[in-house]
Amino acid sequence: MGKKGISPAVSLGGLLAALLCASCAHYPANHFLKEVSPDAGYRLKNSGPADRSDELLLVLTFSGGGTRAAALAYGVMEQLAQTEITLQGRTRSLLEEVDAISAVSGGSFPAAYYGLYGRRIFEDFETRFLKKNVQKDLILEAASPGNWFRLLSSRFGRSDLAAEYYDRILFGGQTFAEIQARGGPLILINATDLVLGSHFTFTQDMFDLICSDVSRYPLSRAVAASSAVPGILTPITLYNYAGTCNYELPGWMKKALAEPSLSRRRSQQAAHYQSYLDSKKRPYIHLIDGGPSDNLGLRGAIDHLNPRGEIWPSLQFLKWEKTRKMAFILVNAEKQTLTETDRLERTVSSGDVLKYITNIPISRFNFETIELFRENARRWVEEIRSQRCRVQAGGTPEDSAFPEREPCAEIDFYLIEVDFDALPADGERAYYKNLPTSFSLSPEAVDLLRAAGRRILLRSPEFQRLLKDLE
Repeated sequence: MGKKGISPAVSLGGLLAALLCASCAHYPANHFLKEVSPDAGYRLKNSGPADRSDELLLVLTFSGGGTRAAALAYGVMEQLAQTEITLQGRTRSLLEEVDAISAVSGGSFPAAYYGLYGRRIFEDFETRFLKKNVQKDLILEAASPGNWFRLLSSRFGRSDLAAEYYDRILFGGQTFAEIQARGGPLILINATDLVLGSHFTFTQDMFDLICSDVSRYPLSRAVAASSAVPGILTPITLYNYAGTCNYELPGWMKKALAEPSLSRRRSQQAAHYQSYLDSKKRPYIHLIDGGPSDNLGLRGAIDHLNPRGEIWPSLQFLKWEKTRKMAFILVNAEKQTLTETDRLERTVSSGDVLKYITNIPISRFNFETIELFRENARRWVEEIRSQRCRVQAGGTPEDSAFPEREPCAEIDFYLIEVDFDALPADGERAYYKNLPTSFSLSPEAVDLLRAAGRRILLRSPEFQRLLKDLE
């Protein structure tokens, strides 16, 4: 038969076998958690540098925006690594003082890589990701004949393929357990629950709801979920094992559900969380890009730092009562809204309309999120002052943490925004804001973004105020 070629029967048999194999392709399932342990696992209270300063709470947030966002965040990290401070008689870089990084979509790549490898990010992340044509590689992966049949499966999508690729070039099979073991900052990777439209953060607190173990979850799949752009990539799916691990609603959630009038926002958040507890109605959780629910990564940070609605009990719970300075560095690679359309008489094209309806809601939501954060910050400062002084004056056991020489009302807040609006020249702002949000940029554009991140941070009056106050 060798000279006559392969018979039609053999060819048909091979095709049928391939199709049968395709139907078996399945994304990796998240691991079941037998018993919830509130004091164990990948949580804020169990993370962060062991030798962190008692004085400074430092949180970074990295927005979405493809390689553009990743490069801008990387530049900020470079500057923080080069900025030395002295706290409590110890000199170290400001990057080493970071307690948490909350990231979305493109920003999740440098965040997860730093959480896993620390300062190694400055050795190889540039070549492994920033200056790599990731978008082209993902297209080639999907076009590869070896993946055609896998993608025909209803249980394996383009984001599952992307996760495998991210694992090869960046994460090497590592999970959230490895981030926790390294002892660096807590890394909050944020996605969007496709059904609820709310943000979903990869921490054990969230995974408790579905009785799953986030410490065994691959970083590559978390990042793939956070960057699963709707229409281009498919959702990442989690199994919901809720009802099998003896999970109990925390006190703040019970209160929010029982008394919704106290805080409508917190009541809605609690209702969303409660929906995960019904695994019969929601046996699977589908996650997409974090941008639609929180393109700044800021809401994820707020909800994990302050789940109870009051900041002082949260600081007590985390044993951060001595905090004197709370600094948040928001790295925002927001895209510019098109304005040229208003100069044209012709009918606006469908493509331009799509760009508007994609960018405008995210831009408006970003603005509202930052304003909400400012309001929270003002309330937090007053709450910390009053509660800490009340504890000190009351002679309770906690007052030993606040000797008289340390004024109980000493608390400062810093909101440091790194965005392209801080650049002085119109042309320069327009250049950065109109760079594509794809996973492919020229090496020159990457270098310019890195430099812009360093420059904007250094020129920030709030950042300079923080450095001066830390002297």
